[in-house]
Amino acid sequence: MKLAVCIVHNRDKNRVTDELVKAGFKFTVIGSTGGFLREGNTTYLIGVEQEDVGGLRKLFSQNCQSRDQLVNVMPFEAATPGAFIPNPVKVPVGGAVMFLLDVEQFHRF
Repeated sequence: MKLAVCIVHNRDKNRVTDELVKAGFKFTVIGSTGGFLREGNTTYLIGVEQEDVGGLRKLFSQNCQSRDQLVNVMPFEAATPGAFIPNPVKVPVGGAVMFLLDVEQFHRF
């Protein structure tokens, strides 16, 4: 058995949740925040058998697409009055990150 820890952008949360339920996966959802853009993320904890890992990876791959977003390089609070503020830059956001951990024991009560 594996424990999948999957982090997705909040924009993808509803679609991923619906697909996980349809596919019969049992999961726990934890709200989280990304470090770089400080935007909302959703972290899924999913217990999955080894033979179902490929299907889970495919589910996330199909429902969590990366996209470009414009962001300001310098936060507003760091700019001095009258300072030059550079143009926003495109950075990729979205997609998914999946960590697969071995589970030594699993108990359901």
